[in-house]
Amino acid sequence: MVVVKISNFGDILMSRPAGREAFLMAKAYVFRDTKKTDEIILDFDEVKVLAPSWAGEFITGLKSEYPNTIQCINTKNPSVKASLETVLN
Repeated sequence: MVVVKISNFGDILMSRPAGREAFLMAKAYVFRDTKKTDEIILDFDEVKVLAPSWAGEFITGLKSEYPNTIQCINTKNPSVKASLETVLN
């Protein structure tokens, strides 16, 4: 299991380019050995604003590169909840 604290990328996550950049950074530093694990947990604690464009770039990148199960936690913030519903459905 790998837990990614999304707030490490900032607490206001807005643009598609920033989401892409965050994914590439995570790919290089966080997910180096992720193929060995079966679950990725994205922790949205302390994220104030999450735009669907940022989430789309980050999560779509994860899904395309890693066969792992992706789980999201701490998603009660209305911005996070709405963006994830848009991206994951």
